[in-house]
Amino acid sequence: MAVTVADPEPGAPHQPSRTRRFPRAWLLRLAAALVSGFAYYLSFAPRPLWWLAPLAFAGFALVLRGRTFRGAFGYGFAFGFVFFLPLLTWLLDFLGPDFGPWPWLGLSFALALYYGLAGGLITWVSRLPAAPLWAALVFVALETPRAWFPFGGFPWGRVAFSQPEGAFLPLASIGGAPLVGLAVVLSGFCLAALAARLWETRKPTHPAVFAAVGTLLPVVAGLALWPTIGTDAQDGERTIATVQGNAPDIGLALQGERALLRRNTIAESRRLLDAIHAGKVPKPDLLLWPESATTVTGPDPQVDQLVASFGVPALIGALYQLPDGHLQNSVIAWDPNTGPGQRYAKQQLVPFGEYVPARKLAELVTPFLDQETVDMVPGDGANQAMAVAGTKVGVFVCYEAAFDYPGRDAVRDGAEVLVVPTNNAWYGESEMSVQQLAMSRLRAVEHGRAVVVSAVSGVSAVVAPDGTVTSSTGLFTADSLVGRVPLRTQTTLSDRLGAWTEYGLLALAIAGVAGGLVLRFRTRRGSAGTAGEAAD
Repeated sequence: MAVTVADPEPGAPHQPSRTRRFPRAWLLRLAAALVSGFAYYLSFAPRPLWWLAPLAFAGFALVLRGRTFRGAFGYGFAFGFVFFLPLLTWLLDFLGPDFGPWPWLGLSFALALYYGLAGGLITWVSRLPAAPLWAALVFVALETPRAWFPFGGFPWGRVAFSQPEGAFLPLASIGGAPLVGLAVVLSGFCLAALAARLWETRKPTHPAVFAAVGTLLPVVAGLALWPTIGTDAQDGERTIATVQGNAPDIGLALQGERALLRRNTIAESRRLLDAIHAGKVPKPDLLLWPESATTVTGPDPQVDQLVASFGVPALIGALYQLPDGHLQNSVIAWDPNTGPGQRYAKQQLVPFGEYVPARKLAELVTPFLDQETVDMVPGDGANQAMAVAGTKVGVFVCYEAAFDYPGRDAVRDGAEVLVVPTNNAWYGESEMSVQQLAMSRLRAVEHGRAVVVSAVSGVSAVVAPDGTVTSSTGLFTADSLVGRVPLRTQTTLSDRLGAWTEYGLLALAIAGVAGGLVLRFRTRRGSAGTAGEAAD
């Protein structure tokens, strides 16, 4: 007998309708979907409530029981909309009052449609054996197209990003963010199936036992993997200093304050240099500047002199001007003797921040396009891992932390430590910075590497290979961090499998939906045949 997360569609044996007793039952289900969606939001940073995520999905699964595709789509949309609205409030800080709430509401609406589709498709797999597993596969599979569309993808709010600590995190070393997400959703859906089965039968049954196993297995598997998460140095250690120069909290208007960002970063670098000379902090092996801390249009004697004063190589986050005048968001390896060398250019640009999709249409509603803004040019992935300070340093920039491929490509290119220059000053005193830090913590475990986050205005952090934050700064303050990190060469199973994990889960979800459709078709044909025989 299958364990289901939704009841049969018309054509299945009749069951008493609870709606008759509760004419407003849809209101209760809607309220439950909204509460579950908000509980899911609460599981994200800065709150260490990772365990709320599976409970939220348990509530969501109970709401979907017995629903049609259309009803489940609506409840799924409600679950997603109330989740994305508070999660993405930092968009209001970024865009400012000129735009109003419409971009924030529009993006939340668009992303919630994915959750609505997930809810509807879950009803199609609800009669399959091991239905909670198929339902979890469907939900997590829809995170893949969300990384493609709209506007080149927006994977913010993936299930795995709610798990920078806790029982599920070690699974990132096996299957990356997709496997962590699947484990969380599966645990919640199985919990819902277990609760429903016990409520209906009032005693343990085989389906209830299977549901209990499905609830606990992802948790036990994650906990069992904790001892395998390596944090030891395999090729020595490096001391890395990161400079946080700070910036004014003015959102999109920060575009016009490039000179101030540079002055602040240089000033904090000099304070750090004084502290090193005074023996207050150790001399680093590598100096790290945050994203877009300066603009490089040619020779830069001031940066040359500053890096030479440190006497160690630096990775300089800069807007680099190409010969044709266009800009690339770059990280430049700067030698204390020879100056700028290798350069990595950000590949995954921020829509409406670093380029404008559908520009002609956007000009009708976007006031800052009147200032003749020019789209940045994305990088091609070259120099993802740069030879600097006697090691290979993998780089991915800001928004790229939300995508799986940049960190994976860096490790495959030989990176022994990862750095994430970022500029979150656009987003005010919101939760955006800590949400992004949670992604870097997940990436540390996924790739088995220490991660150093260098932010213009915070949060900068040193993250151990097990996702632990060993030191960090506050928001909107000038500060520096100097931390010693292990260099690691061993690749995780997640990196060896690469994108096959994600695409494998996607293929299984598609197969489950197809199987569910076939089963529904056969059930309806069988019901029609039985009705015809009875009429004869």
